[in-house]
Amino acid sequence: MQGIATLADVRTLEEGAHDLPPSTYAMIGRAVAAHPRAPALSFFARVQDHAQPLTWDYASLWHGIHATANFFHSLGVGKDDVIAFALPNLPQTHLVIWGGQAAGIVFAINPLLEPATIAELLKAGGAKVLVTLAPLPGADLWPRLQAVLAEVPTLQHVVLVDPRPQAGLAATPPNAAPDGEGRITVHDFATGVAAQPGDRLLSQRVIAPQDLSSFFCTGGTTGSPKIAMRTHANEVANAWSVGQGIGEGIGPGKTLFCGLPMFHVNAVLITGLLPFSRGAHVLLGTPQGWRGEGVIARFWEIVAQHRVHFFSGVPTVYAALLQQPVDGHDLSSLEYGLCGAAPMPQELIRGVQARCGLKILEGYGLTEGTCVSTVNPPRGEPRPGSIGLRVPLQEMKAVRLDEAGRYLGDCGPGEVGLLLIRGPNVFRGYMVAEHNEGLWIQAGEGPPWLNTGDLGRCDADGYFYLTGRKKELIIRGGHNIDPAVIEEPLHQHAAVQLAAAIGRPDAHAGELPVAYVQLRPGAQAQEDELLDFVRERIGERAAVPKAIRIVAEMPLTGVGKIFKPALKLRETEDALREALQAAGICALGVQARQDPARGMCAEVSLAPGTDPAVARAVLGRFPQAIDFIQP
Repeated sequence: MQGIATLADVRTLEEGAHDLPPSTYAMIGRAVAAHPRAPALSFFARVQDHAQPLTWDYASLWHGIHATANFFHSLGVGKDDVIAFALPNLPQTHLVIWGGQAAGIVFAINPLLEPATIAELLKAGGAKVLVTLAPLPGADLWPRLQAVLAEVPTLQHVVLVDPRPQAGLAATPPNAAPDGEGRITVHDFATGVAAQPGDRLLSQRVIAPQDLSSFFCTGGTTGSPKIAMRTHANEVANAWSVGQGIGEGIGPGKTLFCGLPMFHVNAVLITGLLPFSRGAHVLLGTPQGWRGEGVIARFWEIVAQHRVHFFSGVPTVYAALLQQPVDGHDLSSLEYGLCGAAPMPQELIRGVQARCGLKILEGYGLTEGTCVSTVNPPRGEPRPGSIGLRVPLQEMKAVRLDEAGRYLGDCGPGEVGLLLIRGPNVFRGYMVAEHNEGLWIQAGEGPPWLNTGDLGRCDADGYFYLTGRKKELIIRGGHNIDPAVIEEPLHQHAAVQLAAAIGRPDAHAGELPVAYVQLRPGAQAQEDELLDFVRERIGERAAVPKAIRIVAEMPLTGVGKIFKPALKLRETEDALREALQAAGICALGVQARQDPARGMCAEVSLAPGTDPAVARAVLGRFPQAIDFIQP
């Protein structure tokens, strides 16, 4: 099948669904049996070396997965033990993920977080093993982590990955244990794996579908973080569903480029388990992925050289790629690009398709749903603004709730409501019980539904549209930022009475974090002073606010809560005015509003004689819908 085109195709696939593998290990194993000598994984460390990547076929990948699982087993890892990894995009990262899931539970951690934040996550997740980067020139992750790992009481082993031997360079032997007492043992990944057999699992473990496979962080990373617990059945179902939906776009003979970081669910599932389950080839481009030096600038050259068919990116990636010349590069292999971490402006979609001939498949997903919940079908005409059809096996609907959160009924076609999902891809829940409060809703007969926290509608043909995010996450270039990460440090300042962080629309990043502050009566502080104060206390660099704005009074709701939509409207209007002024376009007025059906949108009054097409080109890369008015 050439992928879904209608809701009827989704239902047909569901009727034929049977015999799903019981685990991610078994799912990859089926592809290995069918395509043992096909290329599975390629890697280049520097963009200038991309034409000569290191390549592993499926048999070699399978050998590495077995040896890695056996190494973890030798460290005492069982099915309920947690193996955390804080690594860049390396071939070893894939071995840790899939070998780790065959041995225990794999916990993905962003290596760019501050060491204290990583230690907090390790404690919250109960990590027994941490796999991280060995000390390298220009990489200080391990030296910084050494100072805090003794604070993690469950941690028994640290495994260091040194990628230099693959480049013909000498590795650095592991140094002393980070706790200074020998409670934590340090190992070299390559040495440990080389000592293990790669033809079988020594543990002889039978992995059940409901066994936990992975932990991923979602929401904040301070205090008690939200850790999503997912099962093998979740990951298998979602990989199968997306694969069936896209059809032959991912399979033997197809090459996928991985540029998103592998602590992110998209990179792990869409450019990991999905292609590995279907005999496709994954091209891993530099340890930093899209952020690697020269990757964006030479991406069309990479596509032409390796005949790339598919890749995933966030809107900022597509915007940057659109600025790169395509002349002289054969891009005829390109079929699809997936975008789902943040809303992608329609003007940007049209620009990419016109410039590169690349079909953009916009989708929607969340960590709690494993990765993908909806995607625009590869066949048929795209529907502007839509996040697509639900994936096979997963149900999705918009519902009406009363003020107490009780289910009133399903929404009709075009009616905006709270989006709910349920199905085999929906996770088990958060590790901390309190985080699950209000998460599940009994909305009719059958099992409860997952409350996505997002608002949307569904048309008569089954296409969904996001109209607002009930959750207050700020999405910066696909990076989810919990406002509390910014607000909590601000509240530590003696002069701050109230703080509210929101996302400011941005043509490049989608949103940038901005914080509003109301000072205590009689207190004094400058915006720059507050920015310096909070910068030192935020563990995520992406979460450092672009600006802090001191206001005399915060907008409040009738019950005294900060009314963030008013702040969001203010930032939207200011961002649009600033973009128009920078382009030399005169606007008589900009008014933003929250439309029940369209979400955040704006009305722009243009000065007489202004060409609306020019203004539309300037504002077309903002995610908001724009209406232009001329006198």
